[in-house]
Amino acid sequence: MSLIKNESELAKIRHSGAIHREVMAKLKAGIKPGVTPKELDTLAKRLIEDAGAQPSFLGYQPTGATKPYPATICASLNEVVVHGVPTDKPLQAGDVFSIDMGVLYQGYHSDAAITVIVGGRADNKVHELLTVTKQALTLGIAAAQVGNTLGDIGSGIGSFCKEHGLAVIQGLTGHGIGTELHEDPYVFNEGQPDQGMKLEAGMVLAIEPMTSLGSPRITQNKDEGYATVDNSLSAHFEHTIILTESGPQVIT
Repeated sequence: MSLIKNESELAKIRHSGAIHREVMAKLKAGIKPGVTPKELDTLAKRLIEDAGAQPSFLGYQPTGATKPYPATICASLNEVVVHGVPTDKPLQAGDVFSIDMGVLYQGYHSDAAITVIVGGRADNKVHELLTVTKQALTLGIAAAQVGNTLGDIGSGIGSFCKEHGLAVIQGLTGHGIGTELHEDPYVFNEGQPDQGMKLEAGMVLAIEPMTSLGSPRITQNKDEGYATVDNSLSAHFEHTIILTESGPQVIT
């Protein structure tokens, strides 16, 4: 497991990301009132396997989990930030719904997440939660320049979220990615400019701001998903990127 990937490795990661991008687009189009997260999970597994890849999450046991993850996607609803297990409960209009998904292609992973408002209608503050978090991801990616630091990424994300009144979720981070779903380094969503590891060409990072309208603190549910302690609504956006001399390349 190297922090710097060679061109052969990067080609496989790019292909994994291309599959991920196509599958996620189809899942997003299928999110509507009455659809169940389990139906989306079944669709995701079929689409990934039809593309010649495998789900990264299915059977994966991350740090802090007591058992392997039982699904292809993480389906996190409203106050659940990450790692929600898909259920048979139909989505309702106004739900804040996140899909996090990984794709494994020829031994290499890609990872990305989206958050949507089911049915598209909600209070302005909910729309702002999603808009600001997505913009924070864009800023974090823009800071991922060769010669910058991990602190530059975290600073870009965290300062923007706080300026707009959002809490940055504590205890959850982005990460390196490659032959393992979660590799070094940790990519924090807060930080100080010019601090931390220097960024180099060939690094592959999953950058993923996670925010809430209330508390930054989380608690673990019985299904081992993580929810805000005050049940405040949360959002999660993520892309896998490759660092190049000409700038960050988003592959998901």
